[in-house]
Amino acid sequence: MAKKVNVTPLHDRVIVKAAAAEEKTAGGIIIPDTAKEKPQRGTVIAAGPGKKDEPVTVKPGDMVLYGKYAGTEIQIDGADYLIMRESDILAIV
Repeated sequence: MAKKVNVTPLHDRVIVKAAAAEEKTAGGIIIPDTAKEKPQRGTVIAAGPGKKDEPVTVKPGDMVLYGKYAGTEIQIDGADYLIMRESDILAIV
């Protein structure tokens, strides 16, 4: 389940906890740290209320897919998160 944070995003912004990067390939080859790609999947931790005529459709706990370069990395209470607009989210898994 999603961890509770003391930050509330404004408007159509959401806070996402990125999933861990893959450690092995499907064939069992271990991927070194220098070759790991940035994950494109994560869990919504908090969501803002939305814009005036457009409420936010994601809710805390949703697993989402987002663009490779979406969001801004932030630290809250020592943990790393991404804050992004809801429009940067491609799908709910």
